[in-house]
This record gives sequence, C-alpha cells and structure tokens, in this order.
Amino acid sequence: MHISEKQVNKKQYFSVVLILGALCTISPFSIDMYLPGFPAIARDLNTSISNVQLSLTGYLIGIAIGQLFYGPLLDKYGRKKPLFYGLVIYILASLGCALSQSVENLILMRFIQAIGGCVGMVAAQAIVRDIFPINKTAQVLSLLTLVIAISPMVAPTVGGYVTSHFNWHLVFIILAIIATVIFIATVFFLPKGALPDPAISLRPDKVVKNYISVLQNRKFLVYMLAGGIAGAAPFAYIAGSADVFMNNYGLSEQEYGWLFAFLAFAIIGSTQLNHILLRKYSSQQIIIVSMGYQTVIGLIILVGVWNEWFTVIPLILLMFVFLTGHGLNSPNAAALSLEPFLKNAGSASAMLGSMRMAIGGLVSAAVSIFHTGTAFPMVLMMTLCAVGGFLVLFVDQKIPQNILEEDFINRESSVSA
Repeated sequence: MHISEKQVNKKQYFSVVLILGALCTISPFSIDMYLPGFPAIARDLNTSISNVQLSLTGYLIGIAIGQLFYGPLLDKYGRKKPLFYGLVIYILASLGCALSQSVENLILMRFIQAIGGCVGMVAAQAIVRDIFPINKTAQVLSLLTLVIAISPMVAPTVGGYVTSHFNWHLVFIILAIIATVIFIATVFFLPKGALPDPAISLRPDKVVKNYISVLQNRKFLVYMLAGGIAGAAPFAYIAGSADVFMNNYGLSEQEYGWLFAFLAFAIIGSTQLNHILLRKYSSQQIIIVSMGYQTVIGLIILVGVWNEWFTVIPLILLMFVFLTGHGLNSPNAAALSLEPFLKNAGSASAMLGSMRMAIGGLVSAAVSIFHTGTAFPMVLMMTLCAVGGFLVLFVDQKIPQNILEEDFINRESSVSA
C-alpha cells in the first residue's frame, strides 16, 4: 500500500520521511564527522595523515562494493531484514573504529563500517519507491536530498568540537549511538515496503544477470548516467575547494568553513524549490532545464577562471548558482531512474547508488591527478560533469525510443508471470 500525505496524518508522513532521511545520512556523517580529527588520529596511532586518509578511501570503496550486495538482498528478503543486519554491522564496526590501536585496524574497521552503513541509502531509496506513489517519489527524494545536504554543514562542526574537547575515539562512539537510535526507529516506525520475493536467486550468475537486466532498462540507464555524471560535480568541488579557496584566495580555515556552509545552502534551497516546482512541472521538465543552465554557468566559470577574470566573490556567487543544479538534478534523476521498477527496486537502487559513488570517486581523483595549484582542475571537472549529464539527456532524445524497451517489458512480464 502506498503512503501519501492525504492517506496519513502529517505526523506519520513526517516521521517516515525523517527516518528515511536519517538512513541516508549515515554515510555522509561517517565520511565528514571524523575529518577534523585526522591530525589527532595520526598522532595517537603514530602514523602519517596520508595513512589516516586511507581510512577514508577504505570507506568509499566499501560503499561502492556494499551497495551492489544489498540490492539483491533487499529484493529477496524484503527491505527491513537486510537493513537491520547492515545497521548492526555498522554499529559494531563503529565501536571497532573507536577501539582501534593501529591505522591498519582503523582502515579495516572503516571498510566494514561502510559495508554495513551503505545499506541505509539503498534501503531508503527502495522504500521510497515501494510506499509512495510515483508522483510523490521525486518530492520525497528532494526532502532526503535536503537532509543529506545539511550533513556536511553539521558533521564536521560536531566532529571538530568533539575532537578538540574530548578525543577522536568519541566521534565513532557517537556514530554508533546515532545508528542505534536509527535502528530502533526503523523497527517501530518504518513501513516494511516490498514483501520478500523468494523467487529471486542469490547465485552470482543470477545476481549479475539481474543487474544486467536493470541496466538494459533504457529509462534507468539514461537517468542513472545523466544524474550520476552531473551529480559528480559536487565531488570535484569538495576535492578541490579547500586548496583553491585557502591557498589560492587566502581564506582562513574559519572563513572556508563559512564558505562551505554557504555553498551547501545552494543545494538545500534548490531541493526545497524542487519540491515546489514538482507541483506544476514534471521531473523530466525540471531536470532538462536545470542541467541546461548548469552547463551554461559551468562554461562561464571555466572560461573566467582560465582567463583569470574572477576575484573570490564572483567565483563564489557563480559556484552557488551552479550548485543549485545539484538539488534539482539529483532527486529527479533518482526518481526517474527507479520509476520503471517494482520487483527489482532494491537492485536498481543499489546500482544507482554504486554507480554514483564510482563516478564521484573518479571525478574527485581526477581533480587530484590534474592538480596545478589553480582553480582550473576543479572547475574543469565540475563543468565536464554538467556538460556530460546534459549530453546524455540530449542524445537520449535523438535515439529511437523503442530500443531496449520492448525487450525489458517482455522480461518484466515473464518475471511477474
């Protein structure tokens, strides 16, 4: 049964969306909250900061891998059972991180922590597809994007305070406590979503075949690629912004913190705008316009940085406008990607999340590889992401619409039978 604002009271609707949002913030908090503690961790474990950074790499690898495993599990056993196991793994691994006495152990625990924690995003997206009507999906995903966008503003601040006033170990204990609260909320207040489907096989060849089937759905493939490529732009910004604004433009650590918060509002505000726009326009209409203007703004920034036209204020303002596109692109692309799926929503959600993380990782790595000591590598990758996402949508309009669709429909019909 679908849940909508008209079918339940506002309190229930709010609580369901809040729990789903909390599930989505597990990984962002896990990534951002311990970043201010890197120097303290390095000192305490008698290692270098570069080695501590490998714990972040381990977490990102765990996210990309883990999501692909949870997709079939969520489809076969229902949404809640894999979610419970994943949260338990995350809680135990968080405590393992807090008790780590070596950087090697911390890296391993972070990898396991990611394997458990990434279930939150996959399950949340699948449950949204299960319990909300299609015309409400993008709106709910906009709210989840809003919650995720707030995380980078809150997590580093909390982590910095805890590390400076207590110690870095407490950061991971807090993460374990947060996950425990979320676990309890999912047990008592979160709808079950899709029922278990025993017909789904977990044999590796069957799992791979299932993922191939997901990728062969044209609508999923188009919006997964468009959203994933365009959605990787913030990864380029995160990877390069500290060096650009602190070393090139001379901002202090405190000023950079305020800048990070200000630019986060670009995403927060646009997700709320998206919620309003969806009352009048379709997700397809919104995403083509947002990716279009994001491409134009990106090209303006790129040309301006290349020709050294901008002081810090114009650059910040243009980046603010550019990043509003993410709050419009991401939820609509996710909703359109998942729309065709009923039986395989878990696998589709897992593939969507894993591909987004993989593309984002490649983009952030490219910013580091092509580092020149200027803003150009960062804005180049941001612009390429916007252009790439827009081109995917443009090319889709030029290819006959019947390609892959008939085969997919036949496949879905045979599975249902």
